Amino acid sequence: MRTPALRFAASLATGLALALPVAPAQPSPSPRPPLRSQVFEWSKLAPRVTPNGERRDVANHPTPTLAVFESHITTLNPGRSSHAPHRHPQEELIIVKEGTLEATIPGEVHRAGAGSILLFTSNDLHGMRNAGDAPLTYYVIRMITAATPKA
Repeated sequence: MRTPALRFAASLATGLALALPVAPAQPSPSPRPPLRSQVFEWSKLAPRVTPNGERRDVANHPTPTLAVFESHITTLNPGRSSHAPHRHPQEELIIVKEGTLEATIPGEVHRAGAGSILLFTSNDLHGMRNAGDAPLTYYVIRMITAATPKA
């Protein structure tokens, strides 16, 4: 038979167990170190084949002033899109290296060739596709700051 003191102790232990944080099954990855000034050489960026072309990852780290600097390079086969039109909270800059890009930016379709720069601001619906008959390659630069809205 449990005494009132024993019932109280059991209740207290159960409450504490529920209130304490549970340790994750696996340790969390350590934060990535901030990027410093450097050169990202094209020849050292390994291409990863995708269903629509290929992708080269450049960086995905904080910097001294950005919460995250993410960059990759996409090559799309003729007529292909990297994905359906979408929106995201971070700003995104696209620089066309080669080919003909067709971009939908808040409802309007624009064509952009080599050397063109596109800016997608926070939460604007946008989409891109290769509108040419040769590969389209473009650089993607995403910047997340303290002012970037949460997803």
